[in-house]
Amino acid sequence: MEASWEELRALEAEVAALRRARSRAPWGDALGAGHQLRSEEGNSSENLKNHIGQLESELAFLSKLTGINITKCSKYTEEITSAEMKEAGIKKVLQKHRLSGHCHMIRFELEFQILEIQNKENSSSVITDLNIIEPTNYPELSEFVSSVEERRDLVLFFQTLHFFVECFEHRMRTFKHFKEKYPGTVHLYEGTSGSSMGIRSTKQPGFECLIVWMIQIDERGKVWPALDLLPQVPEQALELDKNRIIETAPLSFRSLLGVLGIQGTLESLITVFGLPAHA
Repeated sequence: MEASWEELRALEAEVAALRRARSRAPWGDALGAGHQLRSEEGNSSENLKNHIGQLESELAFLSKLTGINITKCSKYTEEITSAEMKEAGIKKVLQKHRLSGHCHMIRFELEFQILEIQNKENSSSVITDLNIIEPTNYPELSEFVSSVEERRDLVLFFQTLHFFVECFEHRMRTFKHFKEKYPGTVHLYEGTSGSSMGIRSTKQPGFECLIVWMIQIDERGKVWPALDLLPQVPEQALELDKNRIIETAPLSFRSLLGVLGIQGTLESLITVFGLPAHA
């Protein structure tokens, strides 16, 4: 998967460069080039058009594979010079980029700077600044975004955003499925895009459990679901629970997740609360 992200960035850059080259091509004719040159430029323009078409097809495939679609891109280039640098044969170029787009349902917007240093022997480039403007309304992403900005790791941001969106959409689909299947028992207090789902018992009024489904991200960008169960029962029921079933319910819930998975565990829990599935 990592190679796909690099290919995506390289293809986007190449398509942009070729489009700029094609847009400049007609000026050569306007400057009075000969018939043979115009003919050669015509063939070159056709080849360029075909090449751009091929690159755009590859870019569309990679966008579909990764879910990343860049809708707007701007670039400003500034050359940093000094007498000492010229004498030493060193050239520094600062590129300022601004990107916006979306990964499925989540939009992103960011700014970053790349410093290119060239000398007589080699050249190198490094991201010197990264500012992620969006997404801002996903609390589970906020800490990770701050970490990525500090490390200026642009590739890691896109990789993690892709897997976060997959996990986020899985949670939404699961909540929506159970709400539609058990409308009287399942309650989504924050809607399908929230991180919790309530299950109420119709047989035992006052008995409810809250499923909290968070999306965890570590510093390396690994994304995984973390689910917990919070029982909410009357005080009297706690006093009568001599076998501590309610107290140990969260631990049993996590054990069940390892056996049945998320879908199977939630289905079993709702069944225990006593409502048959609606047709």
